[in-house]
Amino acid sequence: MYEFLEYKVADAMTRDPVTIGRKTTLAEVEALFEEHDFNGLPVCEDGALVGIVTKLDALKAFAFGTQTMVPHYDEIMRQPAETVMTTQPITVHPGMNLTRVLQLMSETRYKSFPVVLDAQLVGVIAREDVLRALRRAAAGERPADTGAGSGRVRPR
Repeated sequence: MYEFLEYKVADAMTRDPVTIGRKTTLAEVEALFEEHDFNGLPVCEDGALVGIVTKLDALKAFAFGTQTMVPHYDEIMRQPAETVMTTQPITVHPGMNLTRVLQLMSETRYKSFPVVLDAQLVGVIAREDVLRALRRAAAGERPADTGAGSGRVRPR
């Protein structure tokens, strides 16, 4: 299990994750959540991370107060992702220790973090990725034994 101490984000992250743009509609976001069972989608412009939309962010589009008229479902789903996205999300670096990511996940209760290098999105590290690395470490695999940085590849 000590092998886990050697794991870095790059050893477990998902490379080339599915991303969306600011103008992607909430309907398209919802379809991607359904198709891939993602909890969040990075929002990028020219490869640079500008935000993230989580399932909770999407649900916030439906939160209305007593003084607000409730728009029709289809009207809400036509809204662009930028209306609900979290700007300046917590990000991690590919060289960060997975032990630190595990600690961040425990502290924030976030399910995933965008992985950024020089302002460019290079991957996503999710709970499932950390759990997979823990299993590998428990089996005695060092990061180099796993094809460092191979991670899951999600379809685009």
